[in-house]
Amino acid sequence: MVGSHRMKAQTYAERRAKSFNRSWSDPTPMKPNSLHGSRDSGDLPSSSRALDEGSQEDADWEEERELERAACEGEDLIPPKIILISSKVPKAEYVPNIIRRDDPSIIPILYDHEHATFDDIIEEIEKKLTAYRKGCKIWNMLIFCQGGPGHLYLLKNKVATFAKVEKEEDMIQFWKKLCRFMSKLNPEPNVIHIMGCYVLGSVNGEKLIQNLKQLMRPHVIEFKSPLELSAQGKEMIEMYFDFRLFRLWKTRQHSKLLDYDNLL
Repeated sequence: MVGSHRMKAQTYAERRAKSFNRSWSDPTPMKPNSLHGSRDSGDLPSSSRALDEGSQEDADWEEERELERAACEGEDLIPPKIILISSKVPKAEYVPNIIRRDDPSIIPILYDHEHATFDDIIEEIEKKLTAYRKGCKIWNMLIFCQGGPGHLYLLKNKVATFAKVEKEEDMIQFWKKLCRFMSKLNPEPNVIHIMGCYVLGSVNGEKLIQNLKQLMRPHVIEFKSPLELSAQGKEMIEMYFDFRLFRLWKTRQHSKLLDYDNLL
């Protein structure tokens, strides 16, 4: 399980010190100085500088797109689908066993809700994608975690709300890093499904999704969080899971029956 080694490898104090040091050692983007007297100093006008930066971003985007295209050559490649599974989900350890067996593009990643970090998750996604095919990107992703209307309970003491994704730097960087793994070739918007909670069940949920979309620009990401009992929910489930096994797992999710393994 991703992140589970941390409990053995580090004490709480060591983890806290490491986190504290990292937060202060990370490079902080510097805003360009105000352009008072730019004519005398020879600085370019801010509009020209912004134009140059925009041109560079466009060039980087096209370069990365061509690298992805080269990596995905061949008719045999099915774009990978990543499932992030929080250990906080009841009976989460069984979820990798109920994914669709007829679709080798589905990649489950079970992470330790208590001890994993955002960086652990990002590193594992990169490792899994490289093993699948180096250079390929995600078209569809499922985040399976606890939460509720307006919030996602991603990690211990890390709840994503519309306000927190605007000001908590580690959470901001997680979504920005995540978008680097999303496809630039997909003719449709890439999709991130959210399961295990109905995050869109409030106005704050809509605000959260809008903030996440903004963070992940210039990628165009569509977030979907349908109710599992709806037609859209069934469609989402069938994209990633064997529907029969999923229903069986769901009925036993809060059960202590000893024959649970045999049922799966």
